[in-house]
Amino acid sequence: MSSLALLATLIVVQGHALQLDQPHEAGLISVEALWDDRTIPYVHVDDGWLTVIGVDLDTAAGGYPFDLLLRYEDGRVATRTDILFVQEKKYPTTELTVEPGYVQLSAENQERAAEESREINAIYSTLTPDAYWEQPFQVPIPGTTGGRNFGHRRVFNGEPRAPHSGADLTAATGTDILATNTGRVVLAKNLFFSGNAVFIDHGLGVYSTYLHLSEILVEPGTMVEQEQVIGLAGATGRVTGPHLHWGVRILSARVDPFSLLEL
Repeated sequence: MSSLALLATLIVVQGHALQLDQPHEAGLISVEALWDDRTIPYVHVDDGWLTVIGVDLDTAAGGYPFDLLLRYEDGRVATRTDILFVQEKKYPTTELTVEPGYVQLSAENQERAAEESREINAIYSTLTPDAYWEQPFQVPIPGTTGGRNFGHRRVFNGEPRAPHSGADLTAATGTDILATNTGRVVLAKNLFFSGNAVFIDHGLGVYSTYLHLSEILVEPGTMVEQEQVIGLAGATGRVTGPHLHWGVRILSARVDPFSLLEL
Protein backbone atom coordinates (compact mmCIF):
# COMPACT_ATOMS: atom_id res chain seq x y z
CA MET A 1 0.00 0.00 0.00
CA SER A 2 1.36 3.42 -0.94
CA SER A 3 0.45 6.91 0.25
CA LEU A 4 -0.29 10.07 -1.69
CA ALA A 5 0.31 13.62 -0.54
CA LEU A 6 -2.22 15.53 1.54
CA LEU A 7 -4.48 17.64 -0.66
CA ALA A 8 -5.78 21.14 -0.07
CA THR A 9 -8.72 21.60 2.27
CA LEU A 10 -12.21 21.19 0.82
CA ILE A 11 -14.86 23.58 2.13
CA VAL A 12 -18.58 22.90 2.62
CA VAL A 13 -21.38 24.57 4.59
CA GLN A 14 -23.35 22.78 7.31
CA GLY A 15 -26.34 21.03 5.75
CA HIS A 16 -24.96 20.87 2.21
CA ALA A 17 -24.04 18.21 -0.33
CA LEU A 18 -20.56 18.06 -1.84
CA GLN A 19 -19.37 16.32 -5.00
CA LEU A 20 -15.91 14.76 -4.82
CA ASP A 21 -13.93 14.18 -8.01
CA GLN A 22 -10.86 12.09 -8.78
CA PRO A 23 -9.07 11.99 -12.16
CA HIS A 24 -8.84 8.62 -13.85
CA GLU A 25 -5.45 6.93 -14.17
CA ALA A 26 -4.29 3.96 -16.20
CA GLY A 27 -5.07 0.76 -14.29
CA LEU A 28 -7.33 2.44 -11.70
CA ILE A 29 -10.29 0.14 -11.02
CA SER A 30 -11.99 1.61 -7.94
CA VAL A 31 -12.03 4.68 -5.70
CA GLU A 32 -13.53 4.88 -2.22
CA ALA A 33 -13.76 7.58 0.45
CA LEU A 34 -14.00 6.86 4.16
CA TRP A 35 -16.35 9.50 5.53
CA ASP A 36 -18.59 9.62 8.61
CA ASP A 37 -17.75 6.00 9.50
CA ARG A 38 -18.93 4.79 6.08
CA THR A 39 -17.13 3.62 2.96
CA ILE A 40 -18.44 5.71 0.07
CA PRO A 41 -17.80 4.36 -3.44
CA TYR A 42 -17.00 6.54 -6.44
CA VAL A 43 -18.42 5.84 -9.90
CA HIS A 44 -16.37 6.01 -13.10
CA VAL A 45 -17.77 8.70 -15.41
CA ASP A 46 -16.03 9.64 -18.66
CA ASP A 47 -12.41 10.49 -17.77
CA GLY A 48 -12.85 10.66 -14.00
CA TRP A 49 -14.44 9.30 -10.84
CA LEU A 50 -17.03 11.02 -8.66
CA THR A 51 -19.17 10.58 -5.60
CA VAL A 52 -21.40 12.73 -3.40
CA ILE A 53 -21.23 13.11 0.38
CA GLY A 54 -23.53 14.99 2.73
CA VAL A 55 -22.66 17.14 5.72
CA ASP A 56 -25.51 17.02 8.22
CA LEU A 57 -26.91 20.38 9.32
CA ASP A 58 -25.93 19.57 12.92
CA THR A 59 -22.30 18.69 12.08
CA ALA A 60 -20.06 20.93 14.16
CA ALA A 61 -17.95 23.47 12.30
CA GLY A 62 -14.29 22.56 11.91
CA GLY A 63 -11.90 20.36 9.98
CA TYR A 64 -12.57 16.66 9.38
CA PRO A 65 -10.01 14.29 7.85
CA PHE A 66 -11.20 11.59 5.50
CA ASP A 67 -9.26 8.93 3.67
CA LEU A 68 -9.31 8.18 -0.04
CA LEU A 69 -8.49 4.65 -1.28
CA LEU A 70 -7.46 4.05 -4.90
CA ARG A 71 -7.19 0.43 -6.08
CA TYR A 72 -5.38 -0.64 -9.25
CA GLU A 73 -5.65 -3.71 -11.44
CA ASP A 74 -2.12 -4.79 -10.50
CA GLY A 75 -3.13 -5.05 -6.83
CA ARG A 76 -1.69 -1.74 -5.63
CA VAL A 77 -3.71 0.34 -3.17
CA ALA A 78 -2.89 4.02 -2.74
CA THR A 79 -4.22 6.09 0.14
CA ARG A 80 -4.59 9.82 0.59
CA THR A 81 -5.91 11.92 3.45
CA ASP A 82 -8.00 14.96 2.60
CA ILE A 83 -9.37 17.57 4.99
CA LEU A 84 -13.00 18.67 4.78
CA PHE A 85 -13.61 22.01 6.47
CA VAL A 86 -17.22 22.54 7.57
CA GLN A 87 -18.37 26.14 7.77
CA GLU A 88 -21.05 27.19 10.24
CA LYS A 89 -24.44 28.38 9.04
CA LYS A 90 -27.02 29.99 11.31
CA TYR A 91 -30.52 28.55 11.02
CA PRO A 92 -33.47 30.40 12.60
CA THR A 93 -36.26 29.06 14.79
CA THR A 94 -39.76 28.56 13.39
CA GLU A 95 -42.83 28.41 15.64
CA LEU A 96 -45.87 26.60 14.28
CA THR A 97 -49.34 25.73 15.51
CA VAL A 98 -50.71 22.35 14.43
CA GLU A 99 -53.43 19.95 15.53
CA PRO A 100 -52.72 18.89 19.15
CA GLY A 101 -52.81 15.22 18.15
CA TYR A 102 -49.56 15.70 16.20
CA VAL A 103 -47.72 17.06 19.29
CA GLN A 104 -49.15 15.13 22.25
CA LEU A 105 -49.29 11.68 20.72
CA SER A 106 -51.53 8.86 21.87
CA ALA A 107 -49.87 5.54 22.69
CA GLU A 108 -51.11 4.15 19.37
CA ASN A 109 -49.70 7.07 17.38
CA GLN A 110 -46.42 6.96 19.31
CA GLU A 111 -46.02 3.31 18.34
CA ARG A 112 -46.90 4.04 14.69
CA ALA A 113 -44.49 7.00 14.49
CA ALA A 114 -41.67 4.97 16.08
CA GLU A 115 -42.19 2.05 13.68
CA GLU A 116 -42.18 4.40 10.69
CA SER A 117 -39.03 6.07 11.98
CA ARG A 118 -37.25 2.70 12.13
CA GLU A 119 -38.38 1.90 8.60
CA ILE A 120 -37.13 5.24 7.28
CA ASN A 121 -33.79 4.97 9.09
CA ALA A 122 -33.26 1.54 7.53
CA ILE A 123 -33.81 3.06 4.10
CA TYR A 124 -31.31 5.87 4.71
CA SER A 125 -28.67 3.45 5.99
CA THR A 126 -28.72 1.51 2.70
CA LEU A 127 -26.09 2.56 0.16
CA THR A 128 -26.69 1.63 -3.48
CA PRO A 129 -23.17 1.57 -5.00
CA ASP A 130 -24.31 2.83 -8.41
CA ALA A 131 -25.52 6.28 -9.51
CA TYR A 132 -28.87 6.11 -11.28
CA TRP A 133 -28.75 9.71 -12.45
CA GLU A 134 -26.95 11.11 -15.48
CA GLN A 135 -28.35 14.66 -15.56
CA PRO A 136 -28.16 17.49 -12.98
CA PHE A 137 -30.80 17.42 -10.24
CA GLN A 138 -33.86 19.63 -10.74
CA VAL A 139 -36.53 21.21 -8.55
CA PRO A 140 -39.66 19.02 -8.34
CA ILE A 141 -41.92 22.01 -9.08
CA PRO A 142 -40.66 23.70 -12.28
CA GLY A 143 -39.96 27.40 -11.94
CA THR A 144 -39.33 27.29 -8.18
CA THR A 145 -36.14 29.18 -7.34
CA GLY A 146 -35.99 28.69 -3.58
CA GLY A 147 -37.57 26.97 -0.62
CA ARG A 148 -38.44 27.83 2.97
CA ASN A 149 -37.54 26.48 6.37
CA PHE A 150 -34.63 24.08 5.76
CA GLY A 151 -32.67 23.78 8.99
CA HIS A 152 -35.12 25.89 10.99
CA ARG A 153 -35.57 24.72 14.55
CA ARG A 154 -39.20 23.73 14.85
CA VAL A 155 -41.38 24.62 17.84
CA PHE A 156 -44.80 22.95 17.56
CA ASN A 157 -47.43 24.40 19.88
CA GLY A 158 -44.67 25.69 22.15
CA GLU A 159 -42.70 22.40 22.25
CA PRO A 160 -39.21 22.30 20.58
CA ARG A 161 -38.59 19.61 18.00
CA ALA A 162 -35.77 18.56 15.66
CA PRO A 163 -34.71 21.00 12.93
CA HIS A 164 -36.68 20.95 9.70
CA SER A 165 -34.89 18.55 7.35
CA GLY A 166 -36.33 19.69 4.02
CA ALA A 167 -37.32 22.73 1.98
CA ASP A 168 -40.97 23.74 1.87
CA LEU A 169 -42.09 24.68 -1.65
CA THR A 170 -45.26 26.66 -2.21
CA ALA A 171 -47.79 24.49 -4.04
CA ALA A 172 -51.56 24.42 -4.30
CA THR A 173 -53.32 21.11 -3.73
CA GLY A 174 -53.20 19.06 -6.94
CA THR A 175 -49.96 20.56 -8.30
CA ASP A 176 -47.87 18.02 -10.22
CA ILE A 177 -44.77 16.91 -8.28
CA LEU A 178 -41.90 15.73 -10.46
CA ALA A 179 -39.02 13.39 -9.61
CA THR A 180 -35.92 15.49 -9.06
CA ASN A 181 -33.86 12.88 -10.91
CA THR A 182 -33.82 9.26 -12.06
CA GLY A 183 -34.08 6.70 -9.29
CA ARG A 184 -35.91 3.81 -7.70
CA VAL A 185 -38.98 4.33 -5.51
CA VAL A 186 -38.23 2.76 -2.12
CA LEU A 187 -41.28 4.02 -0.19
CA ALA A 188 -44.69 5.25 -1.32
CA LYS A 189 -47.35 5.32 1.39
CA ASN A 190 -49.05 7.36 4.08
CA LEU A 191 -46.92 8.22 7.14
CA PHE A 192 -48.14 9.69 10.41
CA PHE A 193 -46.16 12.94 10.40
CA SER A 194 -45.36 13.17 6.68
CA GLY A 195 -48.74 12.25 5.23
CA ASN A 196 -48.65 10.72 1.77
CA ALA A 197 -44.94 10.30 1.05
CA VAL A 198 -42.64 9.15 -1.75
CA PHE A 199 -38.96 8.30 -1.19
CA ILE A 200 -36.61 7.83 -4.16
CA ASP A 201 -33.16 6.20 -4.07
CA HIS A 202 -30.89 7.90 -6.64
CA GLY A 203 -27.86 5.77 -5.79
CA LEU A 204 -24.61 6.51 -3.93
CA GLY A 205 -26.63 7.09 -0.77
CA VAL A 206 -28.63 10.00 -2.22
CA TYR A 207 -32.34 9.92 -1.35
CA SER A 208 -35.04 12.48 -2.18
CA THR A 209 -38.36 12.71 -0.34
CA TYR A 210 -41.69 14.28 -1.26
CA LEU A 211 -44.10 14.71 1.63
CA HIS A 212 -47.70 15.83 2.38
CA LEU A 213 -48.95 14.73 -1.05
CA SER A 214 -52.66 14.61 -1.79
CA GLU A 215 -52.09 11.64 -4.12
CA ILE A 216 -49.28 9.14 -4.73
CA LEU A 217 -48.85 8.11 -8.37
CA VAL A 218 -45.95 5.61 -8.16
CA GLU A 219 -45.37 2.19 -6.61
CA PRO A 220 -42.45 0.98 -4.45
CA GLY A 221 -39.77 -0.85 -6.40
CA THR A 222 -40.38 0.95 -9.69
CA MET A 223 -37.82 3.07 -11.51
CA VAL A 224 -38.81 6.66 -12.29
CA GLU A 225 -37.27 9.08 -14.73
CA GLN A 226 -36.32 12.69 -14.06
CA GLU A 227 -39.38 14.98 -14.36
CA GLN A 228 -41.81 12.06 -14.12
CA VAL A 229 -44.95 12.98 -12.16
CA ILE A 230 -44.78 10.97 -8.93
CA GLY A 231 -47.64 12.60 -7.01
CA LEU A 232 -49.78 15.65 -6.41
CA ALA A 233 -49.16 18.33 -3.77
CA GLY A 234 -51.45 18.41 -0.76
CA ALA A 235 -51.75 18.94 2.97
CA THR A 236 -51.67 15.45 4.51
CA GLY A 237 -49.86 14.70 7.77
CA ARG A 238 -48.57 17.34 10.22
CA VAL A 239 -48.94 20.54 8.20
CA THR A 240 -50.44 24.01 8.46
CA GLY A 241 -51.51 24.16 4.81
CA PRO A 242 -50.87 22.72 1.34
CA HIS A 243 -47.25 22.69 0.16
CA LEU A 244 -44.49 20.28 -0.82
CA HIS A 245 -41.84 19.25 1.66
CA TRP A 246 -38.88 18.36 -0.55
CA GLY A 247 -36.10 16.66 1.36
CA VAL A 248 -32.74 15.12 0.55
CA ARG A 249 -30.70 12.74 2.67
CA ILE A 250 -27.26 11.51 1.75
CA LEU A 251 -27.24 8.40 3.90
CA SER A 252 -28.07 9.82 7.34
CA ALA A 253 -27.00 13.41 6.57
CA ARG A 254 -29.80 15.98 6.32
CA VAL A 255 -28.87 18.37 3.53
CA ASP A 256 -30.55 21.30 1.82
CA PRO A 257 -32.03 19.83 -1.38
CA PHE A 258 -31.11 23.00 -3.26
CA SER A 259 -27.44 22.21 -2.62
CA LEU A 260 -27.84 19.21 -4.95
CA LEU A 261 -28.62 21.61 -7.79
CA GLU A 262 -25.15 23.14 -7.38
CA LEU A 263 -23.25 19.89 -8.00
